[in-house]
Amino acid sequence: MGSMKRTSLEPGLLQVFRWFVGGRLVLLLLSLCAQLIQREPRTLRYPLLGIAWSVFLLGYLSWPWLRERLGRAYLPLALTAASAGPIVEYALTLGLRLAAGVTGADVIADVWQLILVLFVPLILIAWQYNLRSVIAFCIGTTMLDWTLLVCLAIIWRSRLGTAASLVFVRSLLFALVGYVVTRLMKEQRSQREALAQANAKLARYAAALEQLATSRERNRLARELHDTLAHTLSAVAVQLEATSALWDDDPPTARAMLEQSLAATREGLSEARRAIHALRAAPLQDLGLALAIRTLAQSVAARAGLALDLHAPERIDDLEPEIEQAMYRIANETLTNVTRHAGARRLTVRLDQTDSQLTLTISDDGCGFDAASPPHDDQYGLQGMRERAEMIGGTLEIESQPGEGTTVRLTVEAAK
Repeated sequence: MGSMKRTSLEPGLLQVFRWFVGGRLVLLLLSLCAQLIQREPRTLRYPLLGIAWSVFLLGYLSWPWLRERLGRAYLPLALTAASAGPIVEYALTLGLRLAAGVTGADVIADVWQLILVLFVPLILIAWQYNLRSVIAFCIGTTMLDWTLLVCLAIIWRSRLGTAASLVFVRSLLFALVGYVVTRLMKEQRSQREALAQANAKLARYAAALEQLATSRERNRLARELHDTLAHTLSAVAVQLEATSALWDDDPPTARAMLEQSLAATREGLSEARRAIHALRAAPLQDLGLALAIRTLAQSVAARAGLALDLHAPERIDDLEPEIEQAMYRIANETLTNVTRHAGARRLTVRLDQTDSQLTLTISDDGCGFDAASPPHDDQYGLQGMRERAEMIGGTLEIESQPGEGTTVRLTVEAAK
């Protein structure tokens, strides 16, 4: 099994491996109990070999330290033990039975039992590795089985040709099954890699679109400021210079020009306020707070591949623009932290309104963090979120523990 070089384990493989070893251990214990009830002391040795081997292998698979210590060799050693152990166990049991007078023709059923026991390691090898590993498994188990059968035939002078033939048939059957499983797994891995690449491209595309939209908005604001505010200030500066020059010689004209400058200043102030107002989150203007948060949560969940549990009303009326702006920005910052830092699989977003309060709750099942010990990067902008909450008279609560996810809850007075 020298071709076993994959380092990352397929999802669920170790768990299936443990179930197999544990299930076989239970069956062997039941067999031992049945023989104890039937009072057959001569056959008690048969299941004891398998029980001892299964206990050893189950302990090996259940000890995380061994996996860290052995690294890449951890799974090949376990599969080798699971494959060679039953063959050696079968040979020793067969030797005991031949010593008790059983003929070679009477042990054919044991050969079929061995095929069933070896079938699971075959599937695991085909699941995790490639066709070369399957062929190595078939050749290795066949050579080991034949070697032990030849030794038993020589020692006990028994004809075991039928058993040896079944071993060859078993090898062909295993090769065929292993080929089918490896082809299926190869196709599954290809699809999985293609999906991961597509998700990565989609994430890059979404990020590029977001940057493009931001750039376009900045350019639009720059053009508006240049076309309005800059022109107004330039005109006011020229008029004030003329007013200063005419103030002593022609006071009426100077006062008229001063009035014009004041009017231009007021107009420029209005234009500046309009441009600053345009900095307000566009979704709030177009959709309102409730629908904007729904759209934001759905977009983030789809982009990050998160399962979304969303509870929000269709609309919320009579909110101050400052409250809407702060809540939307806090929601956006929280969802950004979830996608960048949490490593979550599930996201919950709730927006609840009562007569006097509005509560935004965002939870994830990610890695979490120690809320009492902020990271050096200021808990990913949590300080800024708290400041926004304080500006609107709200309360921001952050609940998190390492490995238990994070919950961010913002509560504000909803009365206008």
